[in-house]
Amino acid sequence: MGGGERSQFREDEAGLTAVIEFLSAFTLFLMILTAFMSLAQLEMGSNDTEIDQVDQAVVAGLDRLTGGSGWFVPGDGDGGYVYSNSTTEWQLESAEVLQNGRVQTGLMADNQLDINRVSALSNVTLSSFSQGLGLDEGLTAFLRITVSSSEDAERVGIQLFEGGANINNARMASTASSTVRMGTELVLITLEVHDAGRTNENLLLTEVMVRPVSGGPEWIEVYNDNAFATSLLGWSFNTTSSSTSNEVLLQQGIISGHSVALFTGSLASLEQGNATQMFDLGQYGLLGVGSMNLLDDAAGTIELRFTRPGQINPVTNAQVEWGGDTGRILNLNHVLVWEEGAWSVQEDATPGDVSIGQSNAS
Repeated sequence: MGGGERSQFREDEAGLTAVIEFLSAFTLFLMILTAFMSLAQLEMGSNDTEIDQVDQAVVAGLDRLTGGSGWFVPGDGDGGYVYSNSTTEWQLESAEVLQNGRVQTGLMADNQLDINRVSALSNVTLSSFSQGLGLDEGLTAFLRITVSSSEDAERVGIQLFEGGANINNARMASTASSTVRMGTELVLITLEVHDAGRTNENLLLTEVMVRPVSGGPEWIEVYNDNAFATSLLGWSFNTTSSSTSNEVLLQQGIISGHSVALFTGSLASLEQGNATQMFDLGQYGLLGVGSMNLLDDAAGTIELRFTRPGQINPVTNAQVEWGGDTGRILNLNHVLVWEEGAWSVQEDATPGDVSIGQSNAS
């Protein structure tokens, strides 16, 4: 073999090697690409399955709302249920009773929407409502009920109920609607199911009595700015002054939706008025009555706090301050009132009466 032939052979060999290396690299690239696409397809399939589950949940939940009257099974006090005392008239039970049992909030009676059942939704917590719809633990709901057709044109568009968990932070969501009859009117029921959580955190301090007259009790008024009821589990009061600090973590209790609760130093010494619930904080040494003055007359702070599930540190949800540099100086029997986004001192106390626009910020 001559030198030219050997040179040509080496060039052919080098070219063949380059082709083999290219094909090997290309094959490896295809293998990696195929694996990546397979993984992506697997993940896409998983997400599709989750979305399908939410779609199915909202359809099933709407059917439970519009397919019957619902039911309630009372609790037995030990974590179980008394099935023999179950009833379809769940709307007749109080918020406290409903909280301790299991409820499915069917809204129909005699094949039409029952306004009494709609009104009774305010006695059900969002968690109990979601559970009654059969939603998984990670899912929650938002419900809107609106008059869509009426002989009275002014009633068209009126919202009979609107409340639930805010959908803004949801990763996935689904919506279903159904039109039902209520007398001569047609009503649109819209249910949203999503995964943004079931926590309601919009209890507001609205009025505080620091210096009661004639041996009366100290008291705090709280408004539930949610359409659904709010459980007090996880909520706490903290009072501070220049000389003292006290905190009470609430372990039980419930406030109905868009309703007022009074927390007082003495249940016997305070009229309930229009408050739906009353709670005794005198037994915990937080609020006083008569000569037992536990809130500082001159200056102090009251905070309403909430500890989110799975967390340790509470978050201040509302607070009121008086005395010092606040300009809010309290004379005898004057009250602190939350009005138009600010605290002011007023002469006339109105425990149980709140003039505040209803909005749901759950």
